[in-house]
Amino acid sequence: MDFEFGPKVEEYREQVLDFMSASVYPAEPVYRQQARAAGDPAFHPPVMELLKKEARARGLWNLFLPDTRWGAGLNNLEYAPLAEITGHSFLAPEAMNCAAPDTGNMEILAEFGSAAQQERWLKPLLGGEIRSAFAMTEPEVASSDATNIRTSIAREGDQYVINGHKWFTSGAGSSRCKILIVMGVTNPDADAYKRQSMVLVPMDTPGIDVKRTLPVFGFSHEGGHAEILFTDVRVPVENLLGEEGSGFAIAQARLGPGRIHHCMRALGMAERAYDLMCTRVLQRKAFGKELARQGVIQDWIAEARMRIEQARLLVLKTAWLMDTHGKEAARVEISAIKVVAPNVAQWVIDHAIQAFGAAGVTEDFGLAEMFAGARSLRIADGPDEVHKMVIARRELARYIKAGA
Repeated sequence: MDFEFGPKVEEYREQVLDFMSASVYPAEPVYRQQARAAGDPAFHPPVMELLKKEARARGLWNLFLPDTRWGAGLNNLEYAPLAEITGHSFLAPEAMNCAAPDTGNMEILAEFGSAAQQERWLKPLLGGEIRSAFAMTEPEVASSDATNIRTSIAREGDQYVINGHKWFTSGAGSSRCKILIVMGVTNPDADAYKRQSMVLVPMDTPGIDVKRTLPVFGFSHEGGHAEILFTDVRVPVENLLGEEGSGFAIAQARLGPGRIHHCMRALGMAERAYDLMCTRVLQRKAFGKELARQGVIQDWIAEARMRIEQARLLVLKTAWLMDTHGKEAARVEISAIKVVAPNVAQWVIDHAIQAFGAAGVTEDFGLAEMFAGARSLRIADGPDEVHKMVIARRELARYIKAGA
């Protein structure tokens, strides 16, 4: 395994770092002020459009897509250091059109979408003109097991009729969200992994009712995490993504890259929290000396650095495996890093909060918001326990095969 980054990646890396320091970090208080002044969770702060315009002019756009027809042509290993940098700020992913859930939705539209679907929805998403959402999780069932999903997608003539209840449909509360990818049951009598399908549902389709957006630990970003009721929502059969019964397989194809992208950005969060912690403990004194000279603080700093480096190596190994052997060959590593990276980020952020004292739990330094994001990530795209189950089953299978 060779994790050295070539000239192309280093050039992108320098550009991203410059964009972050010159534009993104200064825009954070502006974004928050504009959002607070509007008092509307669906409001789109204008500063974001300025950032997007600049990112596009710099060529820092759709870096996550390896297909050169749509993106920058970077593989997972090349994208990893760039995605990590964007994780330093909640603004950067969207500013560079590399934000979830749009990234996953663009990936499956590029892979499974028809030419008409790509023309209508993928192109405006690639251009950053609209946002999208992915409606899979349901409140009435344990959605970590996708075979539990109950939303009905019934065919009637040349239409699909959708009835169901979704929540944590991230971004669907935004006025800029124009398309939903909805996962539901098209054939309840089929095999457990062949019952589900995905359909494209425009947000203005009659029968869609966005009941509310759900704050996470009291924090809300544009569009929030929407709870949606679908009542006799009708779309043409041409809105089927892929084939009937392929919903589960498409979901797995979507979640592989999505999970590692989350992990890359989680490392960025951890690094920013680490930077804030180290800076803070050098500035404050307690009991006659700087906090940085207290043994317990030094232990936190050393432990944080070791944990971040270990997690980064696992991310890079996983990215390398995906590039060289495919997503299925990297399944264990994807699950492993999905557990490791958010936990490392949460640990580092938590200790940074402790180093800040009472200031750490305020909104003044962004640590509380980062903690909420890292903790939530341990549930999103599969909870820790499910990923550990995947790892354990795969590991035990080796022993069973060997006749242990």
